[in-house]
Amino acid sequence: MPEIRRLPSDLVNRIAAGEVVERPAAALKELVENAIDAGARRVGVVLADGGLQRIEVVDDGCGMGPEAMALALERHATSKLPDSLIGPDGAIELVTTLGFRGEALPSIASVARLTIESRETGAADGWRRVVDHGAVLADEPAALPPGTRVRVEELFAKVPARRKFLRSARSEYAACLDVVRRLAMARPDIAFTLETLGEGTKRTVLSLQAGEELATRVARIIAHELKDNSVPIDLVRETPYGLMRLTGVAGLPTWNRGVADHQYLFVNGRPVKDRLLVGAVRGAYADMLARDRHAVLALFLDLPPQDVDVNVHPAKTEVRFRDSAGVRGFIVSGLRQALATGDRRSAQGPDRAAMARWVSEPVMEQADLLPSRLREGSGVGMPHAPLWPQQAHPKPSPQGDGLLLREAATAFAMPQGRAEEAAPVPAEAQSYPLGIARGQVANTYIVAEAADGLVLVDQHAAHERLVLERLRAAGADAGVRRSQALLVPDVVEMDEVDCDRLEDAAEGLARYGLAIERFGPSAMLVRALPAALPKADSAALLRDLADDIAKHGKQEDSGALLLAERLELVLATMACHGSVRAGRTLSVAEMNALLREMEATPRSGQCNHGRPTWVKLSMEDVEKLFGRH
Repeated sequence: MPEIRRLPSDLVNRIAAGEVVERPAAALKELVENAIDAGARRVGVVLADGGLQRIEVVDDGCGMGPEAMALALERHATSKLPDSLIGPDGAIELVTTLGFRGEALPSIASVARLTIESRETGAADGWRRVVDHGAVLADEPAALPPGTRVRVEELFAKVPARRKFLRSARSEYAACLDVVRRLAMARPDIAFTLETLGEGTKRTVLSLQAGEELATRVARIIAHELKDNSVPIDLVRETPYGLMRLTGVAGLPTWNRGVADHQYLFVNGRPVKDRLLVGAVRGAYADMLARDRHAVLALFLDLPPQDVDVNVHPAKTEVRFRDSAGVRGFIVSGLRQALATGDRRSAQGPDRAAMARWVSEPVMEQADLLPSRLREGSGVGMPHAPLWPQQAHPKPSPQGDGLLLREAATAFAMPQGRAEEAAPVPAEAQSYPLGIARGQVANTYIVAEAADGLVLVDQHAAHERLVLERLRAAGADAGVRRSQALLVPDVVEMDEVDCDRLEDAAEGLARYGLAIERFGPSAMLVRALPAALPKADSAALLRDLADDIAKHGKQEDSGALLLAERLELVLATMACHGSVRAGRTLSVAEMNALLREMEATPRSGQCNHGRPTWVKLSMEDVEKLFGRH
């Protein structure tokens, strides 16, 4: 029988490093978390070669003495667990500090050259300790201000098996930047700076001041445009152990991205990447975004420590909730409630490229298409290409060069726009966000005048959203969920684990019209399909639902997020076919009625596919187009 023996301490540290420090960004995360837990008000980060060559974190926290520094480099030694949480009667799940395992520093020191310099507040001198891949090289006094400076160099230099699996310096830098952004977003009360070194130069990437408002900090980190294209979130719900609160900012559905990298999720101040939270965000935006687009947001979920387990992963990037369905429902309802009150507006302003084309449109060179009197006048020009076919061959005029400007307009085909005589503007029009309709362009776009600018509305996209909301209010979604019983039930053979998942979610699936039951250890019996999906492949549908439940968890209301999305798609399709089509002529009264209903309808800022229903050109932008600014 092979002999059982204890592993050497240096090997134990390297094994632990494989769980905690798999790349420079992981080491940086641990160091910044230590600085935050030390009570720092300022945290500075310096990176060289994306963290592969050097990582340095400086803070003004409480600092450490020589004895505490030596103890901090021992495994499972931490100052972040008070005595009340240790022992047989302790409740370790009540821990609120970011890092508490006591593995990070010794793990980093076992696979890199680690230099720690620290000085306690009020102490006359500081102390330095240098450890190179587990070997102590220096233990001596040091001169530095109160606080701690930690420097990590040559990560995995003596562990080639790990070093060769690291990515390029650019990729590692991107991961480090993401770590700093997330931690800085979680603590707007702390000042953060991030600098990079390269080719003898130092560049400041982030410089965030302490005491910023949450929305301001989030916008500075993600994008400045987020502040004008988002809605605030602040909701509270009671739990058996206290209050659960959701705060943050959620981007408008029309202001989206092609990847989900701009979704920042936090639980009790910890940046996490949790599948349940990601699924909740996806569900909240389900009927407001195209499937290949992703919302931009920062959500901060705070709940009693008894309701969440943060000690399920060595790096603490995953959490486990006591009531996962309740948390998901709270997030979905909170997001939808916030978007329903704030997203009647669209993404602010027109596209920059489109604005640039307006400003730089060239003047037509074929001046001989105009009579001489018009050619000699100043400021008269036409685009290179004729807007309408008749422009290329204007009808001859008996008046020749004496054609008046008023009469010249009739020599060209009428534009595809239509307006009625301007009526007196009612007094209450000043309070209309979408203004008063003035005309229609190409029988597709409504032109409206608002108090603060010019509004263009896509009549089909807008009415599509209005019809969808009407269908929901009228209970059409309940009709979509009705069942259609099968004459002969389908037997679908599946893995036993998938069958267990579907059986557990059967009650929720039945609410959406899918009636299933267990049929032996590894098969499911399908008795009815949703009436909206009468020709669905039972086997393919169940396999997809099982995969969706495995990925996003069981949903209490619908059983699986995927089924709810499919039925929402049916409802959206009904709304699309029942809405005003592009190319239909509307009267001004009909246009104004559409505008007023948009202002009163939730989520009217985007259609069912996530496209904006209207854009506004401010008066300042209009004046810029004509050089009046």
